[in-house]
Amino acid sequence: MSDLHELMPLMMKGTLVTIQIAVVSILLAIVMAGVATALRAAPYRIVRWIGNVYVEVFRGTSLLVQLFWLFFVLPLPPFNLQLTPFTVAFVGLGLHYGAYGSEILRGALRSVPGGQYEAALALNMPAAARLRRIVLPQAMINALPPATNLMIELLKGTSLVSLITLSDLTFRARQLDEATFKTAEIFGLTLLIYFVLAQVIVAVMRMFERRVNSHVAIRRTRTIPRAAS
Repeated sequence: MSDLHELMPLMMKGTLVTIQIAVVSILLAIVMAGVATALRAAPYRIVRWIGNVYVEVFRGTSLLVQLFWLFFVLPLPPFNLQLTPFTVAFVGLGLHYGAYGSEILRGALRSVPGGQYEAALALNMPAAARLRRIVLPQAMINALPPATNLMIELLKGTSLVSLITLSDLTFRARQLDEATFKTAEIFGLTLLIYFVLAQVIVAVMRMFERRVNSHVAIRRTRTIPRAAS
């Protein structure tokens, strides 16, 4: 392990684990953000309360403590639920950042001008069509920039899973540092890998944002004629 090129295979193994955790966690966070937003907009108080409790608990407590709770507390009585480190990682990250995602989605929905709803009602659009054609496309445009930032935060948050014995990028870097004492090289390379992964997220989300903008522009040219007919 005298040269950095000899360290790369182990670093790449850790990077692959980090990518896997990030992808699965992002998917879970998207689902939880949508579910929580729907619960908080429900007409029933108890349902809204459930959604609000989820968001406030996961926003108001430490991600590290949440991971420790899932990893160390759930196996104890009365829960007796043993989860693998990978499961703890993506569930903890997904639930935590899903709560923040719900706030982003909620704010994006509220940012749609009221005149859009009124125009859709005037055109006798059904509720489902209003949501699909008018509200969600515009809300998505507003939600994508902060959602990109949140995904990058989630990526950086994956470094905490090294503390629950998961061999991610940070875990591998610490192992190699202890074995080789090449601290500057190893953690410099670790920083670079995280930066590259973050830029990949930015590039993918920008491409997705352009497609959404194009789709919404096409929808705007078609919605009024269809509704009027």
